[in-house]
Amino acid sequence: MRPMGNASASSDPSAILRPVSRSPVASWFGDVHAVTARNLTRLKRSPEVIAFALFQPIMFVVLFSQVYGGAIQVAGSNYTEFLMGGIFAQTVIFGATISGSYMATDIKEGIIDRFRTLPMAPSAVLVARTLSDLVINAVSMVVMVVTGLIVGWRFNNGIGSFLLGVGLLLFFGWTFSWVMVLIGLAIRTPETLNNAVFIVLFPLTFISNAFVPSNTLPTVLRVIAEWNPISALVQAVRTLFGNLGALPTPDVWPMQHPVATILVGCALMLLVFPPLALVRFRTKQR
Repeated sequence: MRPMGNASASSDPSAILRPVSRSPVASWFGDVHAVTARNLTRLKRSPEVIAFALFQPIMFVVLFSQVYGGAIQVAGSNYTEFLMGGIFAQTVIFGATISGSYMATDIKEGIIDRFRTLPMAPSAVLVARTLSDLVINAVSMVVMVVTGLIVGWRFNNGIGSFLLGVGLLLFFGWTFSWVMVLIGLAIRTPETLNNAVFIVLFPLTFISNAFVPSNTLPTVLRVIAEWNPISALVQAVRTLFGNLGALPTPDVWPMQHPVATILVGCALMLLVFPPLALVRFRTKQR
C-alpha cells in the first residue's frame, strides 16, 4: 500500500506551488542566466559554428607565420610576435559578428516572438546574446594563445600585462558585439548581415597595422591605418604583450595612447549601441 500524504496539502495545490517572490534585479539576472544557458545549449547543437570560430584563427596564424613569415620582414621585431597582436584583434572582432548573425536568425525563426510571450525583460535577451558570444571569444582566445606559443610567439611584459591584454581584447569584443546586435536587429536575414559585415570588416582589418607596419603603406592608406580603431586595438595589445620591439610609434594620438583610445571607444559604444539596440528590439517585436 502507498503511504497516505497530507490530505489538506494534496487538496490545496496553492499550498504546494507558490510563485517565488523575487526582486526586479534578481528576476533580471535570472532572465539573463536562462537565455544565456539556452544560447550556449544551442551552440552545442551547432558544432560547425564552434569549429569555424576555432579553426579560423589557427589558419591565419599558421598561414601568415609559417607561409609568409619568411618573406615579410619587420624592422626591429620578430614577425611572429608582430603578427599575433593583429590576429588576436581580428579574432575578437570577427567573433563579435556572431551576435548579429544569431540575432537575425532568432528573429527570422520566430524565437524572439516566443520570448515576447514570456514574462522576461527585453534587455535580458540582448545581454544574454552578447554574453554567450563572449564565451566563444574566450574559448577562441585560449586556442589562439596555445597556437601562438607553438609557433614561437611569446609575451614579454609579464603575466599581469598579458592578462590585461587578454581582458582588453575580450572587453572590446563584447562591446563591439552590441554594434552587431543592432545591425542584426535592423537587417532582415542573417545571410545579408554576413555579407555586409564581411565587405566592411575584412578590408578595414587589412588597412591597419595588423599584418604590416602602417609606415610601409602608401600615404593615404597609412593615414587611414593610423586612425583606424582596429590599429589602436592592435597597438594596445602589442604594447601590453611586449611585442612592439624597436618599431617606431606613429606620431598620432591613437597610436601614442592606444589603451586609452580603446577604453574611450568602448565607453562610447556602450553609451550609444545598447540603448539603440533595446529600442530597435522593442520596435521589432511590434
